Amino acid sequence: MARERQDVIKEEITKLLGAGYIREVQYPLWLTNVVMVRKTSGKWRMCVDFRSLNQACPKDTYPLPRIDTMIDRTVGYRVMSFLDAFSGYHQIWMAKEDEEKTAFITDYDTYCYKVMPFGLKNAGATYQHMIDAVFKNQRGRNLEAYIDDVLVKSKTLTEHLGDLRETLDTLRRYNLKLNPAKCTFGAASGKFLGYLVSVKGIEANPDKISTIQSMPSPKTAKEIQKLAGRINSLGRFISKAGDRCSPFFRCSPFFRCLRNNKKGQWDGECEAAFTKLKKYLTSAPVL
Repeated sequence: MARERQDVIKEEITKLLGAGYIREVQYPLWLTNVVMVRKTSGKWRMCVDFRSLNQACPKDTYPLPRIDTMIDRTVGYRVMSFLDAFSGYHQIWMAKEDEEKTAFITDYDTYCYKVMPFGLKNAGATYQHMIDAVFKNQRGRNLEAYIDDVLVKSKTLTEHLGDLRETLDTLRRYNLKLNPAKCTFGAASGKFLGYLVSVKGIEANPDKISTIQSMPSPKTAKEIQKLAGRINSLGRFISKAGDRCSPFFRCSPFFRCLRNNKKGQWDGECEAAFTKLKKYLTSAPVL
């Protein structure tokens, strides 16, 4: 790899070794490569390609919570704290006999993980299972948790101090760490799982709305599919969707464009529906 990427790999390996998250390994039966992925900030992130290992692993069917149900349970709470786990997956230790299955090779040495790495097929289900067990006495009552995103909710500030104390005591009991840079305490509103939640109700994430409003008219079928996906993520904020969305879907300027035009040609009817959609989203309802 280029020198810039090699420097990032060496820095990441040094950090993981210092934290005790990886160790050197010899003669592993499984071995995979590292892949460098560009972050939105422009910096590089080191990832491990576990595709072969994932193909050999059975699927853990432990269910993840329904996001819409969790969001609905936040309505009516005046004080909220938004907590984020620090390197969440790395807080679960690998079974000793399975550590070497996560072996990966670099120009410096071959290592394996002592903690659960990102990229494993069942990492999300395993972490959610742990979170559900840790917060079994709080979930739905004063806390909502989706993998490493945790929301503590209370009716009053006085109650919130007690709820926070209960949550932090639980985290301390199980030796779980938070990332203070991503935590917000005692807020009246905030973003949770892609929605803006507050005592007023549930609002669409303004970032998602601005993304559609600043989006140029699609030119290809792939861009039309991307637009359809973004509209779908805001679907619950379009009241009477069968009627209101008829300019977008039922008259099918978007989907007819996909169905009949494999090249994704954008006609005048598509443009009119797109303009109407942008205008509608400027006053999306509060649920």
